[in-house]
Amino acid sequence: MQYTFKTKGTCSQEIRFGIEDGKVVGVSFLGGCNGNLKGIGSLVEGMDVDEVIKRIEGIHCGAKETSCPDQLAKALKAAKAQG
Repeated sequence: MQYTFKTKGTCSQEIRFGIEDGKVVGVSFLGGCNGNLKGIGSLVEGMDVDEVIKRIEGIHCGAKETSCPDQLAKALKAAKAQG
């Protein structure tokens, strides 16, 4: 299933991703630090959703309360809650 998540408090504005058989696939960010966000998408590709959340939830960006990785964790949690 494919999802779109509007981010809050980060340079990126949106995250698109899929979940197939409990694994994260096809992560892409709109806006933000292009190279770093492509790297995050590549690193989490094929990983278990809960493992990704565990690893990146709560990461801050400078003085911000969140980050693009933290927003991805929030997006994955929201997708899980949708079923």
